[in-house]
Amino acid sequence: MAYVLSIKNIKWIPAEDRFSFSKAAQFAYRQNYAKEELLEKGIRYSTERWESFKDMTVSWFTRSPLSETVSRLWRNDDFFAYQFLNGVNVYMIRRCSKLPSNFPVTEDMVSPFLDNGTTLTKEMERGNIFIVDYKIMEGLPTATMDGKRVPLTAALCLLYMTAKKKLMPIAIQLGQTPSEDNPIFLPSDSEVDWLLARLYVRHADTLSSQLVSHLHNTHLIAEVFTVATLRNLPMIHPLYKLLIPHHRSTLYANTIARAILYGPGRALDNTSLSAEGQVPLMRRALAQLTYDSLCPHKDLEARGLEAVPNFYYRDDALRLWNIIHSFVTAVVSYYYPLDSEVVADSELQEWVEEIFNYGFLGNVSSGFPSSFQTVEELIKYVTMVIFTSSARHASVNMGQMDYLAWIPNAPLLLHRAPPSVKGNATMDDLLLTLPNKSIGTLSMSLAWFLGKKYDDFVPLGQYPQHFSEPATLRMIEDFQAELSTLSEAIVNRNKELELPYLYLNPKEVENSVTI
Repeated sequence: MAYVLSIKNIKWIPAEDRFSFSKAAQFAYRQNYAKEELLEKGIRYSTERWESFKDMTVSWFTRSPLSETVSRLWRNDDFFAYQFLNGVNVYMIRRCSKLPSNFPVTEDMVSPFLDNGTTLTKEMERGNIFIVDYKIMEGLPTATMDGKRVPLTAALCLLYMTAKKKLMPIAIQLGQTPSEDNPIFLPSDSEVDWLLARLYVRHADTLSSQLVSHLHNTHLIAEVFTVATLRNLPMIHPLYKLLIPHHRSTLYANTIARAILYGPGRALDNTSLSAEGQVPLMRRALAQLTYDSLCPHKDLEARGLEAVPNFYYRDDALRLWNIIHSFVTAVVSYYYPLDSEVVADSELQEWVEEIFNYGFLGNVSSGFPSSFQTVEELIKYVTMVIFTSSARHASVNMGQMDYLAWIPNAPLLLHRAPPSVKGNATMDDLLLTLPNKSIGTLSMSLAWFLGKKYDDFVPLGQYPQHFSEPATLRMIEDFQAELSTLSEAIVNRNKELELPYLYLNPKEVENSVTI
């Protein structure tokens, strides 16, 4: 991302955009608490390897009930697949109507894992085959440990929606180039081979989640919107009043993140993708980002996921988008009744042009507009800004403690290269592949203090008294009522689920990117 703040000292951030006193105190406490616990357990700087999975079930900070469930279910194929739809990185899976030429899965390979009487070709035609492809990771420079580059595989994973409406993995290739030493792993392989193959997929997915879906596509994108709003829209502008609650603390949160998490010597320098590999990954992420990909209805349509069963992220995201869109339509149409008024607003046009030129580098193929010609265009764009800064961020942030705290489900680093032949690996090999104690518990502590709610949490739909017009205030009340109705519906739905999807409940979605 090209357009971010160049601020070395967080004290340079305006006071009104910094963390509140209570949040700053909580943030510091959680940081220090995690560090002290790691020191007390003797594992903060330990390079020892885990002796068993049981050793990883530490309880030195409050854990969510769902994280306990993850530690029990991580070996299960259906849970592995479930996370592509309802975990913390729901942006990778897509329908597969034709196998990529570099993923030579055959009918004979996968026929044992399909329902009786069907074939892979038939299931692709029926829309029941899905793929996850981490090509974006291919060839990135990785961290060096003990004089060697650690592995990072640009894996491919094929999945099947069974007649019982369960998504299951049926083939995994741990690299983009098929060869004899890059075999396709299958559920019929040995337990350890299949667990290892899935482990490398989860490794790629965790890094993709943290660095692309989370950091780049919410934090840095939201920073672009925030800077452009502050630079181009005066405080009396109706769009400033509408958007500024969705920019609260974003600049401060991102500046802190760059100071302690991202970059040489920071926390995430201890992952497979050290600072050296993170920058080119960001460039690739920006080159691939499109306007449609930030609009859930367009994104889901492009990925062929409109009718996938048990896809709770999709259900909640679309309903939330529609509620936000309805609210934005009311507000924007009130202040801009005619297309000509949108065209004539020079401050508004400079705002969107700056985002296009400096945020998205003038890339016309991305689909991001550089100007507005109609009220409808403005409504969609503002809806996207609000959705990205609130709901999309919640979808990648709120579940971190649930899904990323259990090390085998979300390794940030792996020590050993993937197996090049089948049948030789043991469970000890799997344990030796996982991150050592200090790096493994780093991911636990990050999930804990980044994924938990803070006391000054402001839920979606709360607006300070920027607006004074009675009509606009009624629109805000209607918006809040719609959000409350959706919240109640999601709570009732989740009561019936073994694994509830919690992350787009409006009462749990923060108004802005604040952590």
